[in-house]
Amino acid sequence: MSNDIHALVDEYSVTIPVGDDQLAGSLTIPAGASGLVIFVHGSGSSRHSPRNRSVAQSLQQRGLGTLLFDLLTPEEENIDLQTREFRFNIELLADRVAGATEWLTENPATRDFRFGYFGASTGAAAALAAAAQWQGSIAAIVSRGGRPDLAGDLLEHVRSPVLLIVGSLDTVVLELNQQALKRLTQSQEAMLSVVPGASHLFEEPGTLEEVARLAGDWFVRYLNQSPFTDAV
Repeated sequence: MSNDIHALVDEYSVTIPVGDDQLAGSLTIPAGASGLVIFVHGSGSSRHSPRNRSVAQSLQQRGLGTLLFDLLTPEEENIDLQTREFRFNIELLADRVAGATEWLTENPATRDFRFGYFGASTGAAAALAAAAQWQGSIAAIVSRGGRPDLAGDLLEHVRSPVLLIVGSLDTVVLELNQQALKRLTQSQEAMLSVVPGASHLFEEPGTLEEVARLAGDWFVRYLNQSPFTDAV
């Protein structure tokens, strides 16, 4: 199908041009949606991540559109499986996120939406770094078990509201998120939510559902408003 998507109510496969590369994605826009969440998966994962897809389905039920896409091309994925040279390249991954966002802003079906980022693990750093590039044009960001510390000094340039979600058992990542929270000095609002009894992957009963609830509340608060048309 073409890259111009109209009146979507189901999940559609899309191809996102970013520079010279083509990235595979899955786009869903519920009827009446005015906000769309771009998912940024963690290292070694893809648009097929079962945890991200579970959260995405929860957001769709709350009237939000979602885009799940691969950060790497198939060739890059094959190289990364051997060398791991791309999964921690935050600059490259952030450029891919920014490119996907730009594609959405140029799409007639989505260009007037408010956009949010949902980043998991290393993907959270890429989402925050991309948001810093967009200088406040991202309406909200949620990190699940993320590594925001990998965004480095770019954290201090993020102006979007940020929710950091970490499991209480994920002690090392929790400490890194607490440190990152202090660096999000330019954010309109930054919060840390700790899910009791949850480990890094939120595999314990009910914990991923709690992530979806927290993320949904955050995105509905900031995305389900009038179309977000501020200049990039």
